[in-house]
Amino acid sequence: MILKALFFYLFAAMTVGSAFMVISARNPVHSVLFLILAFFNAAGLFVLMGAEFLAMLLVIVYVGAVAVLFLFVVMMLDVDFLELREGFLQYLPIGSVIGLVLLAELLMVLGGWAIDPGMIGKGAVPYTAGAGNVEAIGQVLYTKYVYFFQGAGLVLLVAMIGAIVLTLRHKPFVKRQDISEQVARGPATSIEIVKVETGKGI
Repeated sequence: MILKALFFYLFAAMTVGSAFMVISARNPVHSVLFLILAFFNAAGLFVLMGAEFLAMLLVIVYVGAVAVLFLFVVMMLDVDFLELREGFLQYLPIGSVIGLVLLAELLMVLGGWAIDPGMIGKGAVPYTAGAGNVEAIGQVLYTKYVYFFQGAGLVLLVAMIGAIVLTLRHKPFVKRQDISEQVARGPATSIEIVKVETGKGI
């Protein structure tokens, strides 16, 4: 029991410290690395609570895909962070509104828990005896919450398309292939007939 408590405090302290370094580090590459460290420590906390599915989800999905993708975007793309920060003030009003909404939701959750501590477990789904952690989550996720699961997938798809559109920048000095222009070319635009006189070059 003492060993489990020591591991809990170790993982919790590392998670909080890594999360603080994510928002305080000046180098974006360092922020992504601290984010990966925070995910690993949060996965350790989930293992201590017996939620091995969530732990593997953090390591495989978030660390193995999302965080590595962030690191790839930061390191491989020439993103000018100073230019991105220039428009900070124009997005400040809508950002403040979203922050206030999130704060109100958190206060409602904490207030409801303080008023009625038993309210958290009232919406729980009956647990199937003998089923494992992953099996129980799958039964609930693909039966009762299947529409919410599909809706979350659509939200992630829209977010992925939006991220591609926002980060796609065409540089003027880079040659790009235009398929429609190539298909529409004819003899008049493809070749040029030059009459060369005898004894002279082109």
